[in-house]
Amino acid sequence: MSGLQCLATENIWFDKRCYDEAEKCFYEGSNGPSSQSSSNAGGDQELVSRMKSLELENHTLHKVVEEMRAALQKLETRVVMLEKSPAAVPCAKAAPVQQVKVENGARDDDDDDDVDLFGSDDDDEEAERIKQERLDAYAAKKSKKPTLIAKSSILLDVKPWDDETDMVKLEECVRTVQMDGLLWGASKLVPVGYGIKKLQINCVVEDDKVGTDILEEEITKFEDYIQSVDVAAFNKI
Repeated sequence: MSGLQCLATENIWFDKRCYDEAEKCFYEGSNGPSSQSSSNAGGDQELVSRMKSLELENHTLHKVVEEMRAALQKLETRVVMLEKSPAAVPCAKAAPVQQVKVENGARDDDDDDDVDLFGSDDDDEEAERIKQERLDAYAAKKSKKPTLIAKSSILLDVKPWDDETDMVKLEECVRTVQMDGLLWGASKLVPVGYGIKKLQINCVVEDDKVGTDILEEEITKFEDYIQSVDVAAFNKI
């Protein structure tokens, strides 16, 4: 009998469903319950670990709360004690009292007049003298320091009336303006138009002594030559 004929005569092919069902039950019985129990055991272990962690954290928090309560109670007790204690009043130092020597148990009225119970005015006079000496020394030292003088450089535009104005004479008139804290500098003629030129002249002034208003006022007094004066530039030195 050939191999194919042998397989054809086997009953296993007709009962294959029963064999498959039996094999399935066998594997479910061997693997299923053990896997499920292992999974349950792992979950229970994780739950126990979390509970222990929470219990430890809860215990720590309780301890911190107790420590805070104890510190608060100490603070309250200290505040109450401070409120009950009287405020300390600083006592003024009294002047030394001279002791009067009494002989034979008698005190003479004249001796009482010589006793200075509250100190002498000599101390105040001495302190005032020292204070005044220090003030004088400071004033003398300050007066020896060189004083910083604030100065400015001013550029003026001096305009004539027309092109026939003698510009040389005009500049001479401007430079005749003299005052304390004023120093004239370089100058030049700048064309304006239509043959007219203006005088551009520089000067250095001390701010506390000379201002631009008084300069313009003094220069425009020469009205035969000068029409107007403008400040072209102003710089602190």
